[in-house]
Amino acid sequence: MNRVLTAVVGAAAAAAVLAGCSGGDMPPMPGHGAPTTAAQPGAEAANAADVAFAQGMIPHHQQAIDMSRLAPERAQSQQVKDLARQIEAAQGPEIHTLSGWLRDWGAPEPHGGMDHGGMGGMMSADEMAQLQAARGTEFDRLFLTMMIRHHEGAVAMARTELAEGRFPAAKQMAQQIIDAQQAEIATMKGLLAQS
Repeated sequence: MNRVLTAVVGAAAAAAVLAGCSGGDMPPMPGHGAPTTAAQPGAEAANAADVAFAQGMIPHHQQAIDMSRLAPERAQSQQVKDLARQIEAAQGPEIHTLSGWLRDWGAPEPHGGMDHGGMGGMMSADEMAQLQAARGTEFDRLFLTMMIRHHEGAVAMARTELAEGRFPAAKQMAQQIIDAQQAEIATMKGLLAQS
């Protein structure tokens, strides 16, 4: 009888601890109405600004990768080719992380194929076509000019996340984006000045 009583008391205590840790009594995430649950780890630390940051940065990074993938066959400058490879290597893993956060938060991922021209320094479809058609030094100049604007947009988005976001890992990524892309902007402005 004592064993049964001990097991019942132990189970009740465990259930109480789990109920206290589940986050089930947390309010919905702003802008989503989705309740925070144990199935959404970290959701209790995210707010609408964090979601907007992830949803905006995914297509932004994807366009930078698309631009960078044009460089190996079109750029004349080895420095431009190296920079493009660096951009692709950094932003691909960040897209994977951002997508994972959105899944964890129960938020939709942005749809591809949209013309985001003007949003956060992104290129329009016409500008992307112009870059695709360019070769040699013309490509280098266009790539650098467009990527500077693109990076400046990403830095602005990251600063908004730092100011308004709440999810610690997203704020950390935002700071990394600011640091890395400001350094790349300085490099690109130097390359443009040499051309």
